[in-house]
Amino acid sequence: MPAYSTLSQTVQSLTDGEDDVIALMATVACEVHHSDARFDWTGFYRVTGPEMLKIGPYQGGHGCLHIPFSRGVCGAAARTGQTQLVADVDAFPGHIACATSTRSELVIPVRNGAGELIAVFDIDSDQPSAFTEHDAEQLDAILTGVFGRL
Repeated sequence: MPAYSTLSQTVQSLTDGEDDVIALMATVACEVHHSDARFDWTGFYRVTGPEMLKIGPYQGGHGCLHIPFSRGVCGAAARTGQTQLVADVDAFPGHIACATSTRSELVIPVRNGAGELIAVFDIDSDQPSAFTEHDAEQLDAILTGVFGRL
């Protein structure tokens, strides 16, 4: 498990004063991805149109290019505005297999300072039940600290 307080401080230090959303996403994806061996794919799907997500900065193998809000774990997070903590992706109705190695997934809605959904932050693991509520809470706090100031 990452040392979340250290990860938070590092991310805040690297992103302080930056207001370019893509630069922020790239930095967060990189730092989070390399903080824990459980994290097999780490990145953002950006809200680019009505009910549509498009791949943003990420670390890992290829991702799906487009995800409608109506499909998959990322779509569920965008549609409901709630974090999705999925222990077994094969048991999730409508899961989109962007990579066949994914066994579990954590997806957190990302909002700007005005409360508008701008993206979802997606972490995949090749291990089943890889994520905890603690992971979700700590990562949500990091994301809020970075994107909530926009």
